[in-house]
Amino acid sequence: MRKLKLQVQMSVDGYISGPKGELDWTVWNWDSGLEAYVNALTDSSNTILLGRNMTDGFVNYWTDVVNNQPKSREFPFAKKMIDTPKVVFTKTMEESIWANTTLAKGDLTEEVNQIKNQDGGDIIVYGGAGFVSSLIKAGLIDEYHLFINPTAIGNGMMIFGDLEEKQNLTLVKSQAFDCGIVVLCYQPKVS
Repeated sequence: MRKLKLQVQMSVDGYISGPKGELDWTVWNWDSGLEAYVNALTDSSNTILLGRNMTDGFVNYWTDVVNNQPKSREFPFAKKMIDTPKVVFTKTMEESIWANTTLAKGDLTEEVNQIKNQDGGDIIVYGGAGFVSSLIKAGLIDEYHLFINPTAIGNGMMIFGDLEEKQNLTLVKSQAFDCGIVVLCYQPKVS
């Protein structure tokens, strides 16, 4: 079975964005070690899951890099983001305007488990907050890659706030990077 891996930027105090989705607190001057970590994580995955609310910004940003910034340092990663098949979970969209994108409109757990049972590499999920919270609550995440930024923002959007019961995790690895981000990798604890 394919693993569902979450990669998410997080503040020291547990927020993944400001109250209105602000990301101005995140560190983006990544060092080569963190870039290599992200590339290894995405290279092991051949499907991206996104919630509807995050999709516009995600796809539009990477499409702009591919179409207008071929000399950008981000270009190879942007190309990967555009070329990788994406599944957008939505109740409102009827069709996708983005390349390599399909829509999932059914039951979250059934849809994700169906994707996990397909042949292929692992699956990576980037967000948004409500969608990721639903995946966590349903126990569907197999690996958490939490990119802890050296900033506390005081309030905002969380991904662990809707849990109805405790979820125990096992630390698989942790790694500090020169840019100040610490990546914590956890897996659900098997009882």
